[in-house]
Amino acid sequence: MNTRKLSQIAVAMAAGCITPLFLVSTAAAQISEKDVPKNPLKEAYFGEQHVHTGVSMDAFIAGNRLTPDDAYRFAQGEEIMVNGSMHKIKRPLDFVAVTDHSEFMGEAFSLMNKGAPGYDNKVAVAFREAPDLETALQLYGKYVLAPLAGGGDPHPEFFQGIEAIKSTWKKNFEATEKNYKPGKFTTIHAYEWTSAPGGSNQHRNVFFRDTNVPDMPFSSNDGADPEMLWAWMQTQRDEGKKVFAIPHNSNESKGLLFAEASLTGVPINKEYAKTRASMEPLIEMMQVKGNSEVVPNFWPNDEFADFENATSIQKFNGRGYVKENFVRYGLGRGIKYNSELGINPFKYGFVGGTDSHNGTPSNVEEDNYTVGSHGYADRNAEVRSKSMLEGEMLIADSNPGSLTAVWAESNTRSAIWDSMLAKETYATSGPRMKVRFFAGQGFASKYDSYETMVADGYKKGVPMGGDYKGKKAPQFLVWAMKDPIGPNLDRIQIIKGWYENGEMKDTIYNVAASGKRLKKNGSVTPIDAPINLKTGEFNAKKGDPKLMTVWTDPNWDPKQEAFYYVRVLQLPTARWTLYDELRSGVKYPDDVKREIVERAWASPIWYEAK
Repeated sequence: MNTRKLSQIAVAMAAGCITPLFLVSTAAAQISEKDVPKNPLKEAYFGEQHVHTGVSMDAFIAGNRLTPDDAYRFAQGEEIMVNGSMHKIKRPLDFVAVTDHSEFMGEAFSLMNKGAPGYDNKVAVAFREAPDLETALQLYGKYVLAPLAGGGDPHPEFFQGIEAIKSTWKKNFEATEKNYKPGKFTTIHAYEWTSAPGGSNQHRNVFFRDTNVPDMPFSSNDGADPEMLWAWMQTQRDEGKKVFAIPHNSNESKGLLFAEASLTGVPINKEYAKTRASMEPLIEMMQVKGNSEVVPNFWPNDEFADFENATSIQKFNGRGYVKENFVRYGLGRGIKYNSELGINPFKYGFVGGTDSHNGTPSNVEEDNYTVGSHGYADRNAEVRSKSMLEGEMLIADSNPGSLTAVWAESNTRSAIWDSMLAKETYATSGPRMKVRFFAGQGFASKYDSYETMVADGYKKGVPMGGDYKGKKAPQFLVWAMKDPIGPNLDRIQIIKGWYENGEMKDTIYNVAASGKRLKKNGSVTPIDAPINLKTGEFNAKKGDPKLMTVWTDPNWDPKQEAFYYVRVLQLPTARWTLYDELRSGVKYPDDVKREIVERAWASPIWYEAK
């Protein structure tokens, strides 16, 4: 950094614009975590683990001026100005992690703080005053996409150096502490590491357990290989910090997220597998840029694979579909690695998020998706019906995103972070349905109460995210309850994956269905519960509000390692595209879906053959 910039930063520090992170007080939380009651049976807390504010420069360029503090207030139910309209979510969230890109945090300091060094630079002014999407996209391509793809200087000329990065990180820290209300609303210190070598999505969100965080985040400018990120994370752990990372958008990873070799071309070995398993306990199943579970191309026998696949991402940046992009493949590849190396590097639990660049955590309701998720690109129905998300996909192919649910003893940062680390999590495509999943022995076929069932699950088995270590075929205790404001449930499925004779295999079992529709051969009679295409209303009569069963794998082999995860399907509901047409009079192409089957995915339970 040159002398002039150092001098400017010194002046800014003296004026109070930049403050070293170690001077931040953490006294904002008035109630201590230890004073919050704990529920040993745990509760499902719903939240957002992937959202961007104006601090992310790509979001800023697209018109977002909201701060992390604004995002946290929005998450708690406050109405906020978003894309020119006042907007709020239907129900407050329980927790949020704001995950702004680390790569341009220094630029955000100059862009968003009047009087800061670099604020009046002509490029910074151009960013702030971009009048339309076309102008914003030109700036986005030059100063965001190209640097992220390794196409030049990662920082524009108004960048003020590491002190500016630290200052922005400090402001995010302060907002996170200010809004933390143990027992009521939890905030988590986090950010996104955004590496995209050759357009391959290698992004990770990084989460800290408490206020012991570094004075600045590690970005892909510092190291674009995940192994470099993990090395930095290990350094943080060595210094006493508690941190893990969550990969997302495997559907855009060009086959590299679950690859056979590291980004440097070295075949995956035991040390790599061990490190990755330690650093990354979870994976994002779904967000606005698509569902990463499966696609019909490679899982033609999965009748529910055709769900928010965002197929148009194949038209951009050479991101054609390959089977290696999808979570179910990754889980199977992990089983194979475990048999070969003794370590499973892809032993992932599930979370969901939005990746919203509007600063609007978990704005996921289909009938409330009026302001989009990416600023100018999809801010209203007219724009959404005609436009694309630059370098990504057609807007009509996107979705509002998904939710993370965490089973934790309390709504506190430590409890939620610990349960995430333990993988006692599930993702939903938006609804707030509840799902429990245990594997063990001795479960009852019926229980006199929910509490008795859950207590038995913990006493006699392991929950989602755990390892079954019994010698007999495991019993799987599965329970699901509908979203209070959504339709009833259709069915519960268990997806099994295993490694046999050098091949990765998987299959789907229907284990429970509403209305006694589950047949002895495992098939389910289809349910006829269409939505009302003139109003968007769902069928409120069919289906069941709760489903519960105890199921044993009829093909269990004690010598065969396997994973099992739960997928819960609700009755059909209207997609956001139908609501756009009904409310705004726009018209989407005929091949765009107007109806969807929302769902939840519970983290797997693994069986390792002895």
